[in-house]
Amino acid sequence: MKIEKRKLTTLESVYACNSIEVDGKTRILLASEADNLCLAWSAPDYTDSHTVWEHPGGTMSIVPIPGTNGEFLAVQKFYRFFDWEEAKVVHVRPLANGGYEVTDILQLPYIHRFDLLTVGDRHYFIAATLTTRKATREDWSSPGKIWIGEYKGVGPLSLTVLKDGITQNHGYSRLVRDGVMHGLITGREGAFEVTPPQTPEGEWTVQQFMDWPISDITAIDIDGDGELEFATIEDFHGPYFRVYKKINGVFKKIFEHPEVTEFYHVVVGATLAGEPVFIGGCRRGKQQLFYVRAKQKTPLELEAVLIEEGVGPSNAFVLHEKGRDIIVVANRESNEAALYFVTK
Repeated sequence: MKIEKRKLTTLESVYACNSIEVDGKTRILLASEADNLCLAWSAPDYTDSHTVWEHPGGTMSIVPIPGTNGEFLAVQKFYRFFDWEEAKVVHVRPLANGGYEVTDILQLPYIHRFDLLTVGDRHYFIAATLTTRKATREDWSSPGKIWIGEYKGVGPLSLTVLKDGITQNHGYSRLVRDGVMHGLITGREGAFEVTPPQTPEGEWTVQQFMDWPISDITAIDIDGDGELEFATIEDFHGPYFRVYKKINGVFKKIFEHPEVTEFYHVVVGATLAGEPVFIGGCRRGKQQLFYVRAKQKTPLELEAVLIEEGVGPSNAFVLHEKGRDIIVVANRESNEAALYFVTK
């Protein structure tokens, strides 16, 4: 496949990224984890940006609201180190005049990742708090929690705790399997699959499927055999990017990225030019953005392919458009919002 890069702008501490659909057109969003901007670029060219908000920043996650004209939820005021007590979730609505209306809907200290999992016409809110309280940067004595609730629109959001006791509760990814949305959550205790109620009277379920320290996780069937493979970062902000396959009922490590250095941070399962891959990135060492593909499927052999070095990505996601895919990347360490256009 062919990959061409376009730098969108310089944005200090750029961290979170996603996209929304407004009046049938895509807008790419990138936001800073510092007290800084959230910016948007509009299809089809993604050449000119406009400001979504100027402050307060501290944005860890951005999640579109299904069935709306570009409305989304986002974390604000989750700043670096341990100044996260004021972290909150805001509702953002694009306005006809080109601006945005931003409304606080939830105050939740240490909220890091969250998502909306849709079942029929209901949207279930799931959130992971990194910890419960911190006295110092190194204090992990108060484990994080999984919080749940039903999102019913703009207004205060009521949550309950589904599970606590997850130390360094950092990782989250959405998994859609057989048409059902699940959330994958990770921490020092391992990896957990969380499923929302499938009926109005149903219950949430939590199933642990890995039991070693994991910072982040994603899944895709990379070899086309009908079974998911899982890519992980180990341990917290850790030095290892690994891929696992379940063999005879047990997860076996089948790949490890050759560079061992702290602060791997990107792990995304997606298709690029029709090929299933894991996209990875690291904020230290060579600060690479790369993807992992099946070099050979029988027997399975994986290889890492370098996209760019020296950029230090924090988060990424993939847009699929006619004739091309776009990897949207927050290159945190180089303060760079960037697009990588992928064609066959």
